[in-house]
Amino acid sequence: MKTVLMVAEKPSLAQSIAKILSRGSLSSHKGLNGACSVHEYTGTFAGQPVRFKMTSVCGHVMTLDFLGKYNKWDKVDPAELFSQAPTEKKEANPKLNMVKFLQVEGRGCDYIVLWLDCDKEGENICFEVLDAVLPVMNKAHGGEKTVFRARFSSITDTDICNAMACLGEPDHNEALSVDARQELDLRIGCAFTRFQTKYFQGKYGDLDSSLISFGPCQTPTLGFCVERHDKIQSFKPETYWVLQAKVNTDKDRSLLLDWDRVRVFDREIAQMFLNMTKLEKEAQVEATSRKEKAKQRPLALNTVEMLRVASSSLGMGPQHAMQTAERLYTQGYISYPRTETTHYPENFDLKGSLRQQANHPYWADTVKRLLAEGINRPRKGHDAGDHPPITPMKSATEAELGGDAWRLYEYITRHFIATVSHDCKYLQSTISFRIGPELFTCSGKTVLSPGFTEVMPWQSVPLEESLPTCQRGDAFPVGEVKMLEKQTNPPDYLTEAELITLMEKHGIGTDASIPVHINNICQRNYVTVESGRRLKPTNLGIVLVHGYYKIDAELVLPTIRSAVEKQLNLIAQGKADYRQVLGHTLDVFKRKFHYFVDSIAGMDELMEVSFSPLAATGKPLSRCGKCHRFMKYIQAKPSRLHCSHCDETYTLPQNGTIKLYKELRCPLDDFELVLWSSGSRGKSYPLCPYCYNHPPFRDMKKGMGCNECTHPSCQHSLSMLGIGQCVECESGVLVLDPTSGPKWKVACNKCNVVAHCFENAHRVRVSADTCSVCEAALLDVDFNKAKSPLPGDETQHMGCVFCDPVFQELVELKHAASCHPMHRGGPGRRQGRGRGRARRPPGKPNPRRPKDKMSALAAYFV
Repeated sequence: MKTVLMVAEKPSLAQSIAKILSRGSLSSHKGLNGACSVHEYTGTFAGQPVRFKMTSVCGHVMTLDFLGKYNKWDKVDPAELFSQAPTEKKEANPKLNMVKFLQVEGRGCDYIVLWLDCDKEGENICFEVLDAVLPVMNKAHGGEKTVFRARFSSITDTDICNAMACLGEPDHNEALSVDARQELDLRIGCAFTRFQTKYFQGKYGDLDSSLISFGPCQTPTLGFCVERHDKIQSFKPETYWVLQAKVNTDKDRSLLLDWDRVRVFDREIAQMFLNMTKLEKEAQVEATSRKEKAKQRPLALNTVEMLRVASSSLGMGPQHAMQTAERLYTQGYISYPRTETTHYPENFDLKGSLRQQANHPYWADTVKRLLAEGINRPRKGHDAGDHPPITPMKSATEAELGGDAWRLYEYITRHFIATVSHDCKYLQSTISFRIGPELFTCSGKTVLSPGFTEVMPWQSVPLEESLPTCQRGDAFPVGEVKMLEKQTNPPDYLTEAELITLMEKHGIGTDASIPVHINNICQRNYVTVESGRRLKPTNLGIVLVHGYYKIDAELVLPTIRSAVEKQLNLIAQGKADYRQVLGHTLDVFKRKFHYFVDSIAGMDELMEVSFSPLAATGKPLSRCGKCHRFMKYIQAKPSRLHCSHCDETYTLPQNGTIKLYKELRCPLDDFELVLWSSGSRGKSYPLCPYCYNHPPFRDMKKGMGCNECTHPSCQHSLSMLGIGQCVECESGVLVLDPTSGPKWKVACNKCNVVAHCFENAHRVRVSADTCSVCEAALLDVDFNKAKSPLPGDETQHMGCVFCDPVFQELVELKHAASCHPMHRGGPGRRQGRGRGRARRPPGKPNPRRPKDKMSALAAYFV
């Protein structure tokens, strides 16, 4: 029996599709990577009985990166990244072993059906999967077709079965357009980012950003926000005057009239008009009108409109809204949420989708009435040729979804019902009055038929007081006429919804990437999100954009990126050559980069006004080992130490606190040690600023503290304070934190495992002796006499933290609150006397496994 491998984009998606196609009769098991499951069942394919294997990836299998040394900022000129630096595809998440997993599941299969998301990114992932699987699949005979592509827009029985019945092929051109975008963004973004980050962080201490990034889409996005800020700053308010009149229609009722001239900017002229009208006793009716008008139902919902409404009305940021929509899609509640189309296909089952909502407690009456009276034909929108508009695929309740997922689902459903509802119809009445020589007007609206506003009440016509019945020539007594002084107001900061509109209009990003670009400028501290989800640029964001304008406006204007996007779309359509587009665009930006580097002094002049030099920033903390003067600790991201006398800067671990470590010095370079801590319940370790940046031994890497230093005799090193192999990670060593008493801690120098132990002990030392069972270093502990846990009033005990029954009762293992990237697993090291990874004697069980005496310690995992 032949085998068909089917691959979806997410594990939950694979399970849903497999259930539909197998009609529930399938067996499932976890894959070797632990993240993806494999669902198996039997059926027919191409007219023959086969075994189906349905599994998934977790987004992109591969990512583009530079080779070897080109990832090291200090060793490569950023200009080389445009053409000389070779790139390669690496696994996007090495921990998932996705390539190996796909090869194991694909080995011996005869056909492959790709169920990746049906957009350009999905097409690109198709070929990433094929690159991994095709080499291990059975070879086709006689030109037999073995690769198939399923295209679908929702996780419903009908859509999935139709997709399986009409399989096509993956689109190589669309995949190439994604490859081109990835390479352009990598090369251009890294070159500019590396240069300006190194240049400015080496000069200024209060930039408060760990990365001064540039992005072909990100920077124009920031440009829109700064452009609005500039308009606000340059705005000069003007005073103007308005006449306001009030007429009495009966004893208890009056009408407020609007001046037909609206406003004047000369006070004397306004006073003249006031003088001409305030003596009049009656207002004459000049004209009346009554017109029936309609407020149109909305177009079908696409991604950009969904994101706009989520931000402006639901208070959800674009990134969060997109993630919520994707979850609703994979759970089968809505159709595919990435679409530019606002026009339902001719064969779209509008009535079927509407019937699913007929019993919903919130809008059942509206839906039933629509089904009984007949739905209204939706407005003709834009057909982008990608996916149908976003629609609900099944009914759901607030209790079922909860929180933001419910609020977004509710809006999508109400919007869908509104598109097949009737327009809102209302009667607009207008009365024009003359008071002396001046004309005034008042108007009112009366709803005739609520139409779609019944299900979208926030769009309803506001209730206004009905106007009196009158005709030309009628007169009403004037209550008062007065002059109001007002001022013009500046525009407000851009809202996320307004920014999304601008990005769509100028072709910056795609419906899928727009939330990412907005999120990036927030995370990089270029803008802050204020009340009403308005984006206010920071000082750094403003200076960067002004600097780009000063050097090369095209770096920040949307025009050049919009042109690139058009070229990428031509690649996707097969109308442009991938290599030519890539080569031409990189050549343009390479020239711009060289000009930017040569002209950086222009931006630097703006930086000098807004930020302080390194030498004038920070507070004195520890002494330099070279000049023995105090170095200043700069707390703004990225936190670092700067010696103004030597003009040297030393990076430090991030996301924690730094303080002086007892004025102790490193025996290698005489720099004063500092202590990094992630919090009272987290981990901490001392480090030498010089060794942290310039590893002293071959087996050390940049960014290692004393808890990873292999100095054989230094009292702060791993060799003297290491205990034994970490009970969780592959390569870590548990190291005593000598500063933690009286609440003593032992922490892994790689992962975020922390063991709290021996509370209230006077002293804890790492002995030169090792455990006879696991070879871990023994601990010598002096306990408080009044609180000693030892029998017989004893206060001193030496034992193994893993094997000693007394110590096992005194250890509580926790995960640290935070973990710096430097702690992530690398190759393990073996040290003498059991101080590194504990070596086990031949025949002994692995001490990492909770099958031996370490199980007591491992059992405390939380």
